[in-house]
Amino acid sequence: MAENSKNQKKVEMRHLVRIASSEIKGELPTKLALTHIKGIGDVMADAVMKVLNLEPTHTFGMLDDAEIERIEKCVLDPRGHGIPLHLLNARKNTITGTDTHFVGPELIIHKKQVLDKMKKTKSYKGMRHAYGLKVRGQKTKSTGRRGKAMGVSRKKIKK
Repeated sequence: MAENSKNQKKVEMRHLVRIASSEIKGELPTKLALTHIKGIGDVMADAVMKVLNLEPTHTFGMLDDAEIERIEKCVLDPRGHGIPLHLLNARKNTITGTDTHFVGPELIIHKKQVLDKMKKTKSYKGMRHAYGLKVRGQKTKSTGRRGKAMGVSRKKIKK
């Protein structure tokens, strides 16, 4: 019994783990910790867990360096690890024309590029974005009001 305990590596709990340009609390379960990375949702986190054969309820801070490196490689290049195309967030990318998955700051930059392209071509969606209006067909008569106050002012009522 004493020999078995010597052979096992003791992994120290890390309270903060840096992965894919994101700092994640080590106390979280692995699946929930992955969803804290910008560009990774519940379904993508499930796929990463299945592909890498990891336990979703295992504490993220208790993973060793090799496992964290495997997770980071899978998150940054999901197609190379067998994750299906329909889970990628930039299928048929309008800028490069390829199927890619953006994570972290790359996702923010990509989203800005796509919005700028829509505004430049003056598409319907681009113009709605430019004016700060609802883009996806929502009602605008009574919701989404911000900025200048609407309605009747008290000064006009007194006159």
